[in-house]
Amino acid sequence: MGEMRTAGRIWFALGALTAVIVALATTGVAGAATSCSEIPTVYGIPPWGFHTGSYTGERWFAKGHGNINLEANTVSGVICQQDRKGVIIMSVEHHLDYHSHHATKWGYPGNIMKIKVRVTTSNDPGCAVGTVGRATLYASYNGVRSDSVQFFFPDACRDQDHLYHGTEVNNQVPPL
Repeated sequence: MGEMRTAGRIWFALGALTAVIVALATTGVAGAATSCSEIPTVYGIPPWGFHTGSYTGERWFAKGHGNINLEANTVSGVICQQDRKGVIIMSVEHHLDYHSHHATKWGYPGNIMKIKVRVTTSNDPGCAVGTVGRATLYASYNGVRSDSVQFFFPDACRDQDHLYHGTEVNNQVPPL
């Protein structure tokens, strides 16, 4: 009988420990989901990708990457944007709205793509999960560094409308 009581206590302790571990893991996942550190910064030439420089805590930044099929006019991927209001993580809607290898922006030729994004995680109280916005990614070419990424959101999420442009922005938009 003493052995059964000891075994019962061990099983109870293991069950309690398991519950604590699950609770901590769940909390960790939720916390990680609101951090841009969970979205890798992709360098080189991915199918598409960008980063807007390092986050210093004094301004906003964004990064994202994904796949694209220009023949099928489809796109996928993940984007994260962080500013003083909070962090939003977005998925890229499947249909590619627009793309061109013959774009001019900031006075320079380059590639451009326009996509729809959907907020999947947010700790910005004004920008709810499910909000649909748009993003325009422009990559200059011929050795010019004048790339840009711009976000457009409806009124409730308007504080996440940001334009990134300059030498810190590294944007890879594939040609046709």
